[in-house]
Amino acid sequence: MARRPADHPRAPKGAGTDDRAGRIIDAALDLAAIEGWSGLGMTQIAQAAGLTLGELHAAFPSKNCLFDAFIRRVDGEVLAAGPADADEAARDRLFEVLMRRFDALAPHKAAVAAILRDIVDPTVGLVGLPAMARSMAWTLEAAGLSSAGLGGLVRVQGLMLVYADAVRVWLRDDTPDMAKTMAALDKGLRRAETLVHLASGLAPCRRPAARPAAGEPPPA
Repeated sequence: MARRPADHPRAPKGAGTDDRAGRIIDAALDLAAIEGWSGLGMTQIAQAAGLTLGELHAAFPSKNCLFDAFIRRVDGEVLAAGPADADEAARDRLFEVLMRRFDALAPHKAAVAAILRDIVDPTVGLVGLPAMARSMAWTLEAAGLSSAGLGGLVRVQGLMLVYADAVRVWLRDDTPDMAKTMAALDKGLRRAETLVHLASGLAPCRRPAARPAAGEPPPA
């Protein structure tokens, strides 16, 4: 599946950011890429960000809060590009928005891998799963699909499975254009379209067969 060029290229990490929270997140991700996530201490993060422990605590009382802020930042980058092209099929719109997400994660791939390795930590998992569900809900909305109600919950859960499978491929993807990731994501969305029915808009609606008039044989 072809991709459109990104409409909003990201600034280099740290560019134009006096934002303390951004500095902290970047420092934590840099450290996680080298030292892992579960053993990373708040003192290390504060030192790397050039802050006191009190300043760090005022911004993020825990590492879980910091992790959640990172996911929210990625969500913001994804949504900053605006809604997907309404003229495209729903599956293609989901593909576009999810690939934006991989673009946003790419500079922090080593850190993401370290965090996911430590996801067995229940405290990380308790934050990670709700954050993932929230992100997939916003993905649906950016793709023009509702995340509301029972139907929205089903779509979110189905999309979480598709995304999780694509992430596993992405972590091992060494192609310069993320070709393996795109192939895995496209395959997952097609499978969801056929088997899981992520959303009613993903599959074309079939018009109910007309009833035969009285005395006419039923259609073959």
